[in-house]
Amino acid sequence: MSGEHVVVGLSGGVDSAVTAWLLREQGYRVSGLFMVNWTEDEAGYCSSAEDFQSARAVAEELGIPLHRVDFSLEYRRRVFDLFLAGYQAGKTPNPDLLCNREVKFQPFREHALRLGADWVATGHYARVEHGSDGPRLLRAVDDNKDQTYFLAAVARQHFERVLFPLGGLTKPEVRALAQQAGLPNHARKDSTGICFIGEREFREFLSQHLQPQPGVIEDDAGAVIGQHQGLAFHTLGQRKGLAIGGVRGAKEAPWYVIAKHAARNVLTVSQDSEHPQLMTTLIATDDFHWIHKPEPMPARLSARIRHRQSLQACTIACQDGHSVVFAFEQPQRAAVPGQYLVLYDGDECLGSGEISARAAE
Repeated sequence: MSGEHVVVGLSGGVDSAVTAWLLREQGYRVSGLFMVNWTEDEAGYCSSAEDFQSARAVAEELGIPLHRVDFSLEYRRRVFDLFLAGYQAGKTPNPDLLCNREVKFQPFREHALRLGADWVATGHYARVEHGSDGPRLLRAVDDNKDQTYFLAAVARQHFERVLFPLGGLTKPEVRALAQQAGLPNHARKDSTGICFIGEREFREFLSQHLQPQPGVIEDDAGAVIGQHQGLAFHTLGQRKGLAIGGVRGAKEAPWYVIAKHAARNVLTVSQDSEHPQLMTTLIATDDFHWIHKPEPMPARLSARIRHRQSLQACTIACQDGHSVVFAFEQPQRAAVPGQYLVLYDGDECLGSGEISARAAE
């Protein structure tokens, strides 16, 4: 593969910088592609301009060309609008999965191929195995950094001609390589949060886009103990931001969101962090997306319902079309509609489905 052209998604961070350096060291002809997803920065929260300057410094150090492409219209339509619609519907959507599915591995990948790329690469901590039957997505060796959860909604064909050079490395190893290579951003702090929110408080951001719909907060016995400004501002399992003062007869302990009742516009809370309404062994998903569907299906699989959660043993309880219900060996806490259940067979990521509800037990 020496001399083949690979276009690297150069974000300005250390991971993508090391990705480009590694591929150049392996003999690839490397180009960088900086993606602009968000251009509305009325309060100075977005770091896109700073990220681009960092990416440009890396490209200059490596002696590679850097292209800049604006996908902000695609991002607004295919990620941001769906994100807001999800919250308005009472869900808790995940824009990172949407961004990978709708932007990074569609228009971004297509643009790279139009630039003449033989391969497209990103700094994701994941592995992709290219076999005669098509690509397979595998977990990274650094389980703490594994990002297959965020890639699990991408169509299988969009992993064709994709490289993940960091999948076999740990984060400390990547930092060490960046310093060894003299990359100008080797000590740059990892970005956190969502690009269109930046470092601001999440509820503050949502309140600029969603109208308040005040209602009451009830405890698990049905007593009114507070007020909320809208169900969209809360999620199952939430502890902070409930603004519940001292409640007569209640113990001095945190309150947790255990249910949202859209028809009545009521938020239900409890001081039991493992309330039965928060715990379930059966989780239903809609429109399950298979990256690879084994035949026959293994009897025992594993899954996670949020990033960084340890893998949880499960089986497929039933399927109805594209809807799948999963049965877990151990009760799962706060299976939030709008988030994703990501399925694994050993190291292989099989696919994902949006959580629709806890199934009846």
